Amino acid sequence: MYNQCPYPMLFNPHILYIYPPNFYFDPQIYSIYMQNYLDNQQDQMNNSNTRPIKLKDYGPGPVVVNIEKAAKQNNTFRTVLWTGENFQVTVMSIPVGEDIGLEVHETGDQFIRVEDGQGIVQMGNSKDNLDFQKRISEDYAVMIPEGAWHNIINTGDEPLKLYIIYAPPEHPRDTVHITKADAQADERY
Repeated sequence: MYNQCPYPMLFNPHILYIYPPNFYFDPQIYSIYMQNYLDNQQDQMNNSNTRPIKLKDYGPGPVVVNIEKAAKQNNTFRTVLWTGENFQVTVMSIPVGEDIGLEVHETGDQFIRVEDGQGIVQMGNSKDNLDFQKRISEDYAVMIPEGAWHNIINTGDEPLKLYIIYAPPEHPRDTVHITKADAQADERY
């Protein structure tokens, strides 16, 4: 009986009851199934690098995300990726020649990591005295203490891709600012 079947591997007694009978005897259904199976296996071997990450606020529940891929994929000025009780993660894309905007956070520290592009970070004790300035590029991290005035300027020839950790959260849950103008127009910015 097994030797006469064109698909002998399907007749493993352990899987006979998993699929409906037409699956085993219809070559077209079997072919579609196998193609989907092989595509899924290929995706897993490539760490699913071909699928875009859905950029949204996943907090406060647990989540695992390829943060480099999420930051590089993001094309908005700011998108909140996760909001918890004590910190928040956002991804940002700063267009060529633009900046985040001079700002200060009075109630928490901030961590910024550059995933793509290059720029300059400026910091100081007042908005008129930015006495700290450093060049930043891919793989650089910036730690901004509470109360420090700061700005990041894109000096490169491609968008500056960042991810930011605010502790405590800085923006309302689910915040998305497509452009810097959208962020400035938002009263909560």
